[in-house]
Amino acid sequence: MGGNPVPPVLERNATGRSPFLLTCDHYGRLIPDALGDLGLPESELTRHIAWDIGIAGVAERMSDALGAHLIAQRYSRLVIDCNRPPDVASSIPVLSEATTVPGNVGISKADAEQRQQAIFEPYHRRIDDVIDTRLRDGRATVLMSLHSFTPVYAGVARPWHIGTLYHRDRTVAPLLLKLLRAEGDLVTGDNEPYAVSDLTDYTIPMHGEARGLMNTGIEIRQDLIGDEAGQVQWAERLTRLFREIEATLVTPKAARV
Repeated sequence: MGGNPVPPVLERNATGRSPFLLTCDHYGRLIPDALGDLGLPESELTRHIAWDIGIAGVAERMSDALGAHLIAQRYSRLVIDCNRPPDVASSIPVLSEATTVPGNVGISKADAEQRQQAIFEPYHRRIDDVIDTRLRDGRATVLMSLHSFTPVYAGVARPWHIGTLYHRDRTVAPLLLKLLRAEGDLVTGDNEPYAVSDLTDYTIPMHGEARGLMNTGIEIRQDLIGDEAGQVQWAERLTRLFREIEATLVTPKAARV
């Protein structure tokens, strides 16, 4: 897409030896120069409809602490949502929550395909390539898709601090759920506030389930990670729990090979 000085894919610790592969579909909120502001005021472009608030700071710190490869997407989900199948209406939303996105109204098929080719495809191609290499090298790979969610949706307060999301793979999520509940100070969602499905998600079905990888999605409530202190706290907590998951699921399996 012309006038795009920033590549869509951000990577961190690409040579890290951790079994965890971290993805962050809604890491950034950039908009290509050619699209201006999509007809929206800045106040809308900093809201959750544009990106997953706070998750970038958590993902980066976890990547560094674990030595885990992070693959993240820099552009706003309002341009194209990299966690939606490209053929569904929410891929390039005309309406996001209660906000109409003027720059997406009446978009042509050619323009939609251009966004897909410029942003969506490079991101998912990179995840595919990394998984190919890891599997070829015989490296244990656990896909962890990191997201954040709003404290209130449609006027209803959400009680969960964090949620584990899953569909076909029931290996990682139950263990993570058990570990989170053992913390003693958390309200933890079991497939809440969302559940993974083929229609509402892309990264886990395509890269986790279709590739036979252990996987789960993680959703953290945004008011808990809206500042640096919260991001540090949650990154440290999840890093500790991820190490327990590695010791329970990955290390014994590797020893048997």
